[in-house]
Amino acid sequence: MASFINILTHLTPPPFTAPEEYDGLEYRWKLFAFRPAYFKNELYLLGALLFYVAFFYLGQSINARRAEKWVNGYRNLLKDQFSSPYVNGLVRDGHSDFFTFSTGRKNVASLHTIFKLKPYHDLAQTLFQTFWALVDLQYNPKNDLQLDFKLFPSVLPHDFVWAIVVKDELKSIRDGRWDLTFTKTSENSLLPPNLSVMSEFADVTEAIFKSTAILDALKDPKIAPYFRSLSVTDQPRERPSKLSEPEKHVILSLVCPSPSHVDDLNGLVSALFPFVDSLSKISLRPETKSKLKKVRENLEKSLKVEAEQAKKEELEQAREDQKAAKRKAEEERISKLSSAEQQKILERERKRSIRKSQGKAVRKV
Repeated sequence: MASFINILTHLTPPPFTAPEEYDGLEYRWKLFAFRPAYFKNELYLLGALLFYVAFFYLGQSINARRAEKWVNGYRNLLKDQFSSPYVNGLVRDGHSDFFTFSTGRKNVASLHTIFKLKPYHDLAQTLFQTFWALVDLQYNPKNDLQLDFKLFPSVLPHDFVWAIVVKDELKSIRDGRWDLTFTKTSENSLLPPNLSVMSEFADVTEAIFKSTAILDALKDPKIAPYFRSLSVTDQPRERPSKLSEPEKHVILSLVCPSPSHVDDLNGLVSALFPFVDSLSKISLRPETKSKLKKVRENLEKSLKVEAEQAKKEELEQAREDQKAAKRKAEEERISKLSSAEQQKILERERKRSIRKSQGKAVRKV
């Protein structure tokens, strides 16, 4: 105890003793005197606190303004396309995540606009991201913006995964999108040189590129700093653990532009709507349809096997838990008995184990 008190004594700062003479700045009011020179450390701490608070509110306002500027910039376009654009307005999820929801359009069940912006409000995360980007050249956090069109099932007559991706983003996007593992990467002369096609089969790309509106929009040099990928998919972005009804989506992934450059993407976003409408007219060769169907049948089989294995493991675990609970209850019951009764039970168990071991030895012989 004495050693503990001794440690506390060393950790506790010594009491303040004011010098008898003071010739610095001083403010007096009645019996009180304020001498700023005695509060240097407190002044530094207060300055750091004020800086942190100012950084938080500034970063928060930067993110909010970026999201609001996008919403306002495309309000008229979505009003023309949807009967219910921006249902509930711009919804904030924390200080760096925002989303909007629009519905009421032919071929499109809903449009989720999802903002995942950098944590400008968080000083620690901002410093970490800045430092780690210097250490790891593959680490490149972005202000992510996604336009996720959920399609009605009848819009896309065929099940496939297809995407156009910026070459610099190929690895990061493939790593973050399980559905894109179905595809193979290839070049296409109809696209700008910085873009690649990810498709299950070449026939799918040929059928999609009959819609020229999206091709013209992708060639616009204004979108180059912001475009990341455009995908059409019938598979979830993360590998499913069980079978479910496939949902068909068109997903445009962008770097969210600064408020002054929101209009740079107007041509691309506008072209998405005729592109979505054109998907219902896609026609594939019979052999391509058969191959696509077989890929999904194989996936379905593997998911069924995994689901059965998981169920089997759950049942085994449940039986083990039941045995453990029964064993614990029996031990608790025995612990409440007298010592003589406990001795009888232990002796009975010992004889039983001997008989079992003898029976095993006889069977081996």
